[in-house]
Amino acid sequence: MAAATEMEPSSSISFASSHLYNPPPLVTNHHSAANLEAVSLIKLSSDLEQLLTNSDCDYTDAEIIIEGESHAVGVHRCVLASRSTFFLELFKKDKETIAKSEQKPNYHMKDLLPYRNVGREAFLHLLNYIYTGRLKHFPMEVSTCVDTVCAHDSCKPAIDFAVELMYASHVFQIPELVSSFQRRLCNYIEKSLVENVLPILLVAFHCDLTQLLDQCIDRVARSDLDRFCIEKELPFEVSEKIKKLQIKSVNIPEVVDKPLERTGKVLKALDSDDVELVKLLLTESDITLDQANGLHYAVAYSDPKVVAEVLALDMADVNFRNSRGYTVLHIAAMRREPSIIISLLGKGANTSDLTFDGRSAVNICRRLTRPKDYYTKTVKGQEANKDRLCIDVLEREIRRNPLASGGDTPTCSHSMPEDLQMRLLYLEKRVGLAQLFFPTEANVAMDIANVEGTSEFTGLLVPPPSNGATGNLSQVDLNETPYMQTKRLLARMEALMKTVETGRRYFPSCSEVLDKYMDEYMDEDIPDMSHPEKGSVKERRLKRMRYKELKNDVKKAYSKDKEAKIARSCLSSSSPASSLREALENPT
Repeated sequence: MAAATEMEPSSSISFASSHLYNPPPLVTNHHSAANLEAVSLIKLSSDLEQLLTNSDCDYTDAEIIIEGESHAVGVHRCVLASRSTFFLELFKKDKETIAKSEQKPNYHMKDLLPYRNVGREAFLHLLNYIYTGRLKHFPMEVSTCVDTVCAHDSCKPAIDFAVELMYASHVFQIPELVSSFQRRLCNYIEKSLVENVLPILLVAFHCDLTQLLDQCIDRVARSDLDRFCIEKELPFEVSEKIKKLQIKSVNIPEVVDKPLERTGKVLKALDSDDVELVKLLLTESDITLDQANGLHYAVAYSDPKVVAEVLALDMADVNFRNSRGYTVLHIAAMRREPSIIISLLGKGANTSDLTFDGRSAVNICRRLTRPKDYYTKTVKGQEANKDRLCIDVLEREIRRNPLASGGDTPTCSHSMPEDLQMRLLYLEKRVGLAQLFFPTEANVAMDIANVEGTSEFTGLLVPPPSNGATGNLSQVDLNETPYMQTKRLLARMEALMKTVETGRRYFPSCSEVLDKYMDEYMDEDIPDMSHPEKGSVKERRLKRMRYKELKNDVKKAYSKDKEAKIARSCLSSSSPASSLREALENPT
């Protein structure tokens, strides 16, 4: 029996082997042939994809050089020529020259696609279709933005990626892709911001896509986009068509508008970088730089040096809103030029001002920035990405100056704005730091401001508040609506602001030291700083040294504040909490 059992596996293998050597007759019918063809096509598609993705299959015989990229994209001329009439004609024209050369021929993307830049990712996406016949999903790192509340269905990176693919498909003469991307772009037109429709309009114009172009023109004509912006951004014949549609829609005959003429002269002077002429025109006319939206225009289109010269005139309000509700800083955020943003902040531009639809400057920047540009680490010695730098500058300003007017924050927002989160984070840590060095004074100031603890971010052992209202941004209450949550957090922010203001009033030198520390080490946890158990030996030593330096600086600043008249009159190091509270509430 045991012997029989041992033989069973062998018998089974033998049977399988016998079956392999004597296959059943192949049934040939229409369905099996179709299935075989489908499987073969899928296999062929996957094999051809290896030519693009597998370095072991690198037998390319031409290169496409993309501006700004260190590595060229290798291609196979036979594949491109068989799939695209454009490449067939291109390679046919250069056939004799290529035959005489021992090197791979190379082509510059800017010569192949002269009207618009097409990035490496878009070109590789298109190549993948040319090689495999399959259209992949858009890569997230270049077709979405870094705004956490964005649905990515009509943000600028999504539109730009589709526009690049549309333009390349048209030039390379791949009609099925042109139809596909045209449908996608049509879906963007009505749900996107009007300024994001302009790239779609331009690609439709250059590719002679009449239906798409007409839809874009109609959308722009119905919008509140400034006429000078339309004239600056769009071809003359398109801007004229939009102008006629706008006149027709209001049914008012075209008349000479003197203020509009004067505005046009000021903006033309800015186009010529002639700031002296701008000053002369404003002096001789009754129009102001704000009325002409001159600073908005300069920030959008002029060289950063010209913007600095216009700011130096001191003839414009940096927080002035144009007819669309955009401040100058909002326009600078759209342009994403760090030097301009820094210049405006230096002149007092307010980071908390919101557009009519509830976006701040940093929100605008996030909606325009791709994950690839935001998260890619900058190599030492290489220029930092401007998009990331703009976000960092604006976020640093929000953290540095959380007490700036927050009245614009929409309490009816469906989701809490990210800049409100940053202000709360800053203030929670700022108050926690004060508690660490001045527990008695800080607790009295918090009591006056009705703040009941900052344990969420500082890690300090503070009892939970009796009413359940904390600054915990991650706190979930299923009965709390977004409106109620935002309102609660705004109330907490006001209390924390009052606490910090009280500290600055009575301890200006100490507050200055804490402000400096917060500006430099915002990302560090307070418990890590005072009890540095985490990290390597070198990191712990550095934290202890930094904490010791901060403690000494605070001690000196505290002594300086005590010697000041206002501190002597109301505070002393030996004051009990009750007398300290009385002194703070009723300063003499």
